[in-house]
Amino acid sequence: MSKPQPMAGVKVLDVATFLAAPFAGTILADFGATVLKIEHPKLGDPMRAFGTQTECGDTLAWLSEARNKQCMTLDLRHSEGAEVFRRLIAQSDVLLENFRPGTLEKWGLAPDKLREINPRLVVLRVSAYGQTGPKRGLPGFARVAHGFGGLSYLAGEADGPPVVPGSTSLADYLSGIWGAVGVLMALRVAERTGQGQDVDIGLYESIFRLLDETAPAYARNGTIRERMGADVPTVVPHGHWQTKEGRWVAIACTSDKIFARLAEAMGKPELTAQDRFATTAQRIAGRAEVNGLVAAWAGSMTMAELGAACDAGEVPWGPINSIADIFADEHIAARGNLIKLMDERAGELVLPAPVPRLTETPATLRHAGRARGADTDAVLGEWLGMALTEINELRRNGAL
Repeated sequence: MSKPQPMAGVKVLDVATFLAAPFAGTILADFGATVLKIEHPKLGDPMRAFGTQTECGDTLAWLSEARNKQCMTLDLRHSEGAEVFRRLIAQSDVLLENFRPGTLEKWGLAPDKLREINPRLVVLRVSAYGQTGPKRGLPGFARVAHGFGGLSYLAGEADGPPVVPGSTSLADYLSGIWGAVGVLMALRVAERTGQGQDVDIGLYESIFRLLDETAPAYARNGTIRERMGADVPTVVPHGHWQTKEGRWVAIACTSDKIFARLAEAMGKPELTAQDRFATTAQRIAGRAEVNGLVAAWAGSMTMAELGAACDAGEVPWGPINSIADIFADEHIAARGNLIKLMDERAGELVLPAPVPRLTETPATLRHAGRARGADTDAVLGEWLGMALTEINELRRNGAL
């Protein structure tokens, strides 16, 4: 008999749009939560139109990131729609939203008002700058958060402009992960005390929290880290190098012992002499020379040859993979990081597997992102006991 998933029995209302807060819902849904995606009857979530369009009318991004969620339509600004929403809140554990601060309050649906209906309610609120502070009301997306949070300043070559750290909505995904963590902690408190709370995340905060020692280094020494391309300031060699056939690899030497193993693999054990590059400080001082030696070595070998030498010497390395490389990789296949799914609307899909991997109660991929309003009638019937005539009346009135 299979064990229930970790989040089984938890009901989540997702009224957010696009990616940040909804991704928290995707994580919870992957692990068994009942996540109800609520969209405006006419507008829907703009994520449906973001990315590569498919024959079913929704993009691949929607099909992937709205997976495992039920979908219904409801106009929260409509008086009857708001009343239905309140009834759903009474049965829910979590609400996910990422409107501009003050929007729910303007609609009469502020978290404190909703907790008059359901004191245990946990509300995840994701916005560009958070619910407080002078910028609280300003709009923003991941690109803006990458800049404001300090990551874009560090991304790029030393003599070039700041760049996007990978062409993905990193701040959105990270905010969703932080949001899921916050929701889980708040649910623990609600279980103990019966009291819900808000989880408040600014997109930029999800980025800023990950910038290792940049804050304490500036506060203590006035150090402003600059762009260094693939290099990092604290260890050398630690970057990207091109092999004989033009492939790129990452090599990470985070200690003197690892560098000694790399020097042996390179056939240059003399590099670890006390008057050469035995210590991290010496290698940092001689960064250009050390990197040049590694570049010459990497460029003289194929990636297979370099990998074999590094593996034999227990030197951490890896290929710089394109998505095509990922699909062809035997380790990716062995770990099941790509899952095939047959969708009733879009046909066969290949989606990223859920993370993390739980050995006893793993995640499941039940279905891809659903059509707008696909589950409206079923949800209102099952959750609220509404008859079809009542549902159709709400639809005629514009609430659904």
